[in-house]
Amino acid sequence: MILAVSTLKNPSSPADGYRGRFAPSPTGPLHAGSMVAALGSWLDARKNRGKWLLRIEDLDTPRCVPGADQQIQAQLLACGLTWDEELTYQSQRQSHYQEALKRLNALKLLYPCTCSRQAIANTLANLGIETPRNQEMVYPGTCRPNPQNIHSPELLKTSKVAWRLALPPNCHIEFEDLALGHQDQNLNTEVGDFVLRRNDSIFTYQLAVVVDDALEGITHIVRGADLLSNTARQIHLQKVLDYETPQYLHLPLVLDEHGEKLSKQTLATQINTQDEKHSLAELRKAAQHLGLKHLPDGESITIAEWLLAATRAWR
Repeated sequence: MILAVSTLKNPSSPADGYRGRFAPSPTGPLHAGSMVAALGSWLDARKNRGKWLLRIEDLDTPRCVPGADQQIQAQLLACGLTWDEELTYQSQRQSHYQEALKRLNALKLLYPCTCSRQAIANTLANLGIETPRNQEMVYPGTCRPNPQNIHSPELLKTSKVAWRLALPPNCHIEFEDLALGHQDQNLNTEVGDFVLRRNDSIFTYQLAVVVDDALEGITHIVRGADLLSNTARQIHLQKVLDYETPQYLHLPLVLDEHGEKLSKQTLATQINTQDEKHSLAELRKAAQHLGLKHLPDGESITIAEWLLAATRAWR
């Protein structure tokens, strides 16, 4: 296991309170898009004289690549992006996610669902509802029971069903994004009751990330704009579980030549961190995408010196 503690000398002494994080999935090495998220979140933590944590989101085991977590850590270290506390793995927090489910169940907010994606698509089609490409289907509430029956004492024993969170009427979430401004989403009409544990017993990203951020005391979440649409769901879950809501800042996505988001699923090329020269080049490309200007471009500058300049130039 690789551990790291930041050695960057900040412009002033550490401030109390700020806790940020970078949370990659170990489905492959870092690419240009994930590098932007890593650098942006690291710079925001350093500029605010706070802590930057590293979390490996390895819950979806069928998609995880053996050794990818170690490769990600090595790439971050090669770029000088060091973290401040021992890294964590979602796979080691199953009991915490289950405890959150039990709390939600006690609040009569969970119900089992046996709908397949095709069944949901068919129901929506019959209702004349089309789902645009690359957007999630709004759950039509097929399996939702009457309100008085939204409770299952057999929660821990039931398998091969998904568990959904029952939304209240008029569940409208508003928040201020530090980069994108005012945001709002009607969860009832744009999402529907959403899954917290899949029918293969894997906890979903929505539940795990909310529990993780609460456990780690995260105050600021800096991540790619592809996750913006998840934020309202996570804020709602935070409220229901009586967690603090962090501040959010969503970064511009890196797109491929077809206008699609770079991802490991589309075979995005990994960043080159074979030596300091190549690592610095990757940092500069990420900084350019983030809109940072007037950064040193000479070949003699070290990564540590460049990061200090980038921290001063950040927001």
